Amino acid sequence: QVQLVESGGGLVQPGGSLRLSCVVSRSIFSVAAMGWYRQVPGKQRELVAFIDNGGTTYHADSVKGRFTILRDNAKNTVYLQMNGLKPEDTAIYYCNKVPSGDWAPYWGQGTQVTVTV
Repeated sequence: QVQLVESGGGLVQPGGSLRLSCVVSRSIFSVAAMGWYRQVPGKQRELVAFIDNGGTTYHADSVKGRFTILRDNAKNTVYLQMNGLKPEDTAIYYCNKVPSGDWAPYWGQGTQVTVTV
């Protein structure tokens, strides 16, 4: 079993920044890829970014140049630095393995990000 605890969301104006954190209850040292996903009510969860254990990153086109994913294996933590936020970034943000695989039953509560004037 694994616990994924996301935090750092909030209400910001367009152009603002937030830093999300995801603390994992077990070591992520051997996890090939950790990612951030987001979901808007009524839509499917989408992958926003992932980072492999060599530090190689992928960012969806919609966030490229604005969001940066980071991982700290020593702290079992994955971060998402979000700059230049737009209203369309409003969603609940979750972290998990990529693909979620055997961690699929353990999605956390997520953290709400709301971007509005």
